Amino acid sequence: MTTAPPLPHPGPLQLDGTAAELTAALVDVPSVSGDEAQLTDLIEQALTGLPGLSVWRRGNVVGARTELGRSQRVVLAGHLDTVPLAGNLPSRVEGTRLYGCGSSDMKAGDAVALRAAYEIGAGRLNPFVDVSWLFYDCEEIDASRNGLNALAQQHPEELQGDLAILLEPTNGALEGGCQGTMRALIRTSGVRAHSARSWLGRNAIHAAAPVLTRLAEHEPRVIDVDGLSFREGLNAVAISGGVAGNIIPDECVVTVNFRFAPDRSEADAAAYLEDLFAGWPVEVVDSAPAARPRLNGALAQSFARAVGGEATAKFGWTDVSRFSALGIPAVNFGPGDPGLAHKPEEHVELAKIADAEAVLLRFLAGAQAP
Repeated sequence: MTTAPPLPHPGPLQLDGTAAELTAALVDVPSVSGDEAQLTDLIEQALTGLPGLSVWRRGNVVGARTELGRSQRVVLAGHLDTVPLAGNLPSRVEGTRLYGCGSSDMKAGDAVALRAAYEIGAGRLNPFVDVSWLFYDCEEIDASRNGLNALAQQHPEELQGDLAILLEPTNGALEGGCQGTMRALIRTSGVRAHSARSWLGRNAIHAAAPVLTRLAEHEPRVIDVDGLSFREGLNAVAISGGVAGNIIPDECVVTVNFRFAPDRSEADAAAYLEDLFAGWPVEVVDSAPAARPRLNGALAQSFARAVGGEATAKFGWTDVSRFSALGIPAVNFGPGDPGLAHKPEEHVELAKIADAEAVLLRFLAGAQAP
């Protein structure tokens, strides 16, 4: 059995280095969901030391903002937590890649946002907009613990802006909006009996076969929303039933996950499931709304030009939804690869970090893509 190398003792964050170096420093501070305090402390200290920023903290959410008197405000947001470690700390660089838990999702994005704060605080960047920063906890777990969710409910003024950029991993591309997500339980019922006399009962697991057939035959809807193509998804993600090895089960529960396009509300999505599974009880147990792309505003268009390339739909749910619910246009943009999120081999390309930083600084300076 090999022993993981010891983690470096975290000192003050150095915001004046490269974004890649800062990413490594952030990765080397473990911050599994619910255990973000040490990293939040370091970020609060680093931001507090920058001129021209007002810094505040609530629990393990830390924010900062400029007050330059600009007519518009951009919000840069990122979560600090990671999924549980998988033997992937401390960080390491191999060739063109930086490896480590949270490197892609989403400490590279956090580092890019922090570098922008440094450049502005040091007077090296004069932004054409005012800027707010939000770094928050518990994004990877239950929504009731999400720091941005709590902030949106208790202090929505801290989220206010004319455009929010969530630095979630997008491989350096611009992704608009996000799918909604809904988890529901489909129940089938039966009658218990001894399995040796099964004709005296009715098997609830067998009764779930039509539910599974309906899911297997379901054709995902593809629809254009604000110029971007969203593909929905409806899948069984769990099934449970059975009492004992000699009993005909009287209940079976199929758990389905519905990823719905942003032209549907949560109520629309629930009604769709109830209609599709008419004849069976449907219980929605978890839900989060989708977000429309809303890329047609002047500020969003300016950012799109700074990124370059074509915007695409966000497949998955992100916290852009929380901004959208407050009427704030929000986009996803970050250097990480979403396909590597949560994997033991999670990593980020060093060049992608540098490119994302250049895009963000170029945008804030009011310049366009070269």
